[in-house]
Parts: sequence; structure tokens; C-alpha cells
Amino acid sequence: MKIMSVDYGDARTGIAFCDKFEMLASSYCVIEESYTPKLVNKIIDIVNHEKPERIVIGLPRNMDGSYGFRADKCRELGELISQQCDITIDYEDERLTTVIAHDILSSNNVRGKKRKNVVDAVSAVVILQDYIDKRKK
Repeated sequence: MKIMSVDYGDARTGIAFCDKFEMLASSYCVIEESYTPKLVNKIIDIVNHEKPERIVIGLPRNMDGSYGFRADKCRELGELISQQCDITIDYEDERLTTVIAHDILSSNNVRGKKRKNVVDAVSAVVILQDYIDKRKK
């Protein structure tokens, strides 16, 4: 099944996809948009073009497992997306995904402005890879 993941941020939102065999997640793009209605429209454009069968949105949790205001914003984004398309939306714990993404980029010697431009897409990959790995178990 082709799955799309979303790493929702205030200024940049990372998008990733996995192949139909759910073997490997790959970065797709970073959407630079802070106005939520425009962001939703750009996500829907990607959905219409790529035709995923499921969308996974990273859900930030505090280290103690509780949910904060940011998790509410991610759920609101999911609700806005679901109002415009008939695709199942799931949520995946995204604790430490940005830290993992920075580690991946450091190990590949990606620094400075280039890192800033791709870290959200790499975070979306980490979220999606975690999700598809859990589905296999």
C-alpha cells in the first residue's frame, strides 16, 4: 500500500512516501507554508497527484508520553485533510524524530542551510519508516 507521511511544522512540513510493498520510506518534499489552509491545499495537491492509500501524520508527544498543544494542532491538520479527501489518516508517535533526522544528516555530512531545507523531509521518512516497521510486526 502506498503511504504518505506528514511531519507538520510551524514553517516547514516534511512529506515522505513508501513504496507499495511498504519496504522503504523516501523523502518527497518540504512544503514551506505557515498558513494552515494553504498548507492543507498543498498537501491535497500532493495527495491528488501521488494517490496514497493512507496518510500518517507525526504526533508529537512529551517524553512522559502525554500530549501537548502541538499534538492538538497535528490532529486539527488531520481533520482538515480528511474533510477534503477520503483517505484513512493515522498518527504515529514522532518523539525524537528530528534528533534522529539530524543524526542521519550529520552522518552524511549535510550541514548549514542545506540541512535546514531537508531535515523536515527526513523526519517524515523516520516517522513513516517507524510506522511501516510496526505494521510488519
